[in-house]
Amino acid sequence: MRHTLRLNPKAERRLKGGHLWVYSNEVDTAVTPLKGLAAGTEVVVETASGKALGAAVVSPEQLICARLFSRDANAVLDQSMIVHRLQVAQSGRELWYPHQCYRWVYGDSDGLPGLVIDRFGGVVVVQISSVAMEERRQAIIDAVNKVAKPHCIVLKNDGKLRAVEGLPEYVEVVQGALEDDCAPLIENDTRFMAPVIHGQKTGWFYDHRENRAQLNRLVKGKRVLDVFSYIGGWGVQAANHGAAEVHCVDASAQALDWVEQNAALNGVAEKVQCWEGDAFAALRQLKDNGERFDVVVMDPPALIPKRKDIKAGEQAYHRLNSLAMRLLSKDGLLVAASCSMHLGEERLPDMLRIMGRELDRDVLIQHVGSQGADHPVVPAIPETRYLKAVFARVLPTR
Repeated sequence: MRHTLRLNPKAERRLKGGHLWVYSNEVDTAVTPLKGLAAGTEVVVETASGKALGAAVVSPEQLICARLFSRDANAVLDQSMIVHRLQVAQSGRELWYPHQCYRWVYGDSDGLPGLVIDRFGGVVVVQISSVAMEERRQAIIDAVNKVAKPHCIVLKNDGKLRAVEGLPEYVEVVQGALEDDCAPLIENDTRFMAPVIHGQKTGWFYDHRENRAQLNRLVKGKRVLDVFSYIGGWGVQAANHGAAEVHCVDASAQALDWVEQNAALNGVAEKVQCWEGDAFAALRQLKDNGERFDVVVMDPPALIPKRKDIKAGEQAYHRLNSLAMRLLSKDGLLVAASCSMHLGEERLPDMLRIMGRELDRDVLIQHVGSQGADHPVVPAIPETRYLKAVFARVLPTR
């Protein structure tokens, strides 16, 4: 018999409104103790009156102690369901992206909480971040093979969320082989080799695809600075779409080697110059050198990992983008990006307004972008919409 998780009175409102998470303080632990459940257990979530709300998997030691995977209380998270969810997710992505290069599974948004899958044509990279999905590891591999038939499957299970769930970190090629530990992809008519074994996350960041496409329309003949460039997602694409000159800044020498390889792959190596070092120091050095750019892309890692980090993180965003503004030509474009879930959507434009006044510049917001269609948003869960990209024209004061 399946376990139940009974909620406190009125605690079902969020779930009925479309949310998928149950918080530990919403559970009536006198009736259904969390401590008696093993992580990964499937449960039926009930209202205080005993009405079933759906099926969930539990993480009893976490603040988010359960995540719904179905509104059908009788549903089972088995291989058959995983296959179905993969098929639905795939059909949604392939409406948008023709090259089989996309985020195939985006956790809760695709009804598979604790699971992320990125597809690079015939290479599939799987990231598991929950006990529930780790217990279903073989079912996931079998489902991926049934739906996509890839020649290579990589388990990139080295994310921070695994530690929270008490899971060990490991990276393993469980099927096939990779060329130089990389997977080929095409994004916005630009070719890349993504370092899926030794790179960040799954090796690539598909989420900024649409924002890069917007920038690609604007860079012809421009001098571009790409800060926190990683393997050149912004910078190499800009060079491939007609930028006259691109400078990539990253603290990782290995990442910049990948930038150079990807630039060569697209025949634009002569346009791309790499700067290794801390972003703050590099920006100050470029300013001291009298450098100016038509476009500056500021796409740092998440500077606000937790809610308690909001103040320090906002200060870091302010410092970075203020330095970026100082490097712009008189009529320059700043692309200020953030992948911090805890940075409110209105904060980044407002911070740019404040910086403009501090530097006696007029800031005009021309476009505000978010994540692509392969990172679908659950309207009731603001956390599923995390990405921001503000395109701001920066002018001398009129």
